[in-house]
Amino acid sequence: MQRYELVRTIQNKNHFFCFYLFVSEKSTTFACMLVNTVIKERICYVEMQNAGHFNCLSEAMCEELCDAIQYGYDHECVGIVIKAQCAKGVWSAGHDIRELPQNGEDPLAYDVPMEQLLRCVQETPIPVIACVSGTVWGGACDLCLSCDMIVSTDNATFAITPAKIGIPYNASGIMHFINQLGMNKAREMFFLATPITAQDALNVGLINRVASPEDLDNILEEQFLNPLRRNSVMSISAIKRQFRILSKAATVLSSESFERINAYRTKVYKGADYLEGIRSFLEKRTPEYKGKASDLDTKKD
Repeated sequence: MQRYELVRTIQNKNHFFCFYLFVSEKSTTFACMLVNTVIKERICYVEMQNAGHFNCLSEAMCEELCDAIQYGYDHECVGIVIKAQCAKGVWSAGHDIRELPQNGEDPLAYDVPMEQLLRCVQETPIPVIACVSGTVWGGACDLCLSCDMIVSTDNATFAITPAKIGIPYNASGIMHFINQLGMNKAREMFFLATPITAQDALNVGLINRVASPEDLDNILEEQFLNPLRRNSVMSISAIKRQFRILSKAATVLSSESFERINAYRTKVYKGADYLEGIRSFLEKRTPEYKGKASDLDTKKD
């Protein structure tokens, strides 16, 4: 027996969404506009399906991903997989540059949808696995690192690109990369903003497994999802919650350090280079940055 159920509707300033549930004997599908979610054998498969816009992490995409992840947890899955339909080899292009503020607001404030998505992945009490089959850019790289494990094809690449656009990344994001990759590799990725290969990512511990495109799904199932199905989800959940608490405890900043970081970031996102980065991207031209490193100097530096 198969049936559709209207679960709920959501309206925000830009979009109106209808969420439908498709139920069959073998699986349950949670259908949204930008994300498709299927629960099968206690695993929640979440697939970004906005390949036409390179699965940019827009406000709508971030909200739907959070809803899908919560849906998987609410239905007592033992794991969640984030996948994507790719176009031109792109898994996700990261932030939707068109939505970045140009009025002096912090583009990476605590309550923006992208930051909410990263916390959703990190705080969901069951493992979240990124299954990557293309190039990963900007905020999508942070999304992958927020997952508990990453499996990718051997032709995937990873790049963190705020310096290309003039975005002052936030402290929590930078610490996330430092904790995952070590100081030197994190500096390389942020300063150069150039992609690293899947093999390089594997060597530095960014990802867990590399496979050919033909073997990716099989390795995901056999080496990751089947063990999850066999193990105690209660034990795994307790361990993930501890990982989260311990990682946060290791990155506590003094109030003075926090204020200095905010001062640096504020000067950048309220400056001309930040606006130039966004506008040059939208106008498809090379940016002409005029800011100087000394513009950020303070007496304590």
